[in-house]
Order: sequence, then C-alpha cells, then structure tokens
Amino acid sequence: MGNYRFFQNKDCEYFPCHKGIPEEDFNCLFCFCPLYSKGQNCGGNFEMTKNNVKSCMNCARPHKRESYDVIMDILRQDLP
Repeated sequence: MGNYRFFQNKDCEYFPCHKGIPEEDFNCLFCFCPLYSKGQNCGGNFEMTKNNVKSCMNCARPHKRESYDVIMDILRQDLP
C-alpha cells in the first residue's frame, strides 16, 4: 500500500507547480487545494485579484510534505 499522505507525479508537465519547496518534499496529493473554498480562513498565502478572485499562485502550504495533517484538521473543523 502506498503512502496516503504523500504522492508525487513527476510526469506532470507542471511538476513542481509551486516554487519554494524542495522537490523531494513536494506533495502532489493536493493538486487542487482542499482549503481553497475556505476563502479568507484557509490559513495560506493568497492574494485577491482585481476581479475579486482568490489567487493562490504564491502559496505552497498544501504542497508541503508535512502539511497533510494540518490541512486535514482544518477540514475536519467544518464537520458536524
């Protein structure tokens, strides 16, 4: 069984798609950030564009190897 907390797709043409993370620590598990929909409460680095769209281009938090547990804890906060 593979590691369900860490995955890399080195065949992806964008790998690694965020700068600032050593390649060996880059986690592809969150290709689409699961915290995006939390808006201002995601805890990551983001900017709002002039069209009021959330841009996460400079945020690498979800893609760090050690972020899995933190992100899952944030997501669980919304569960009843």
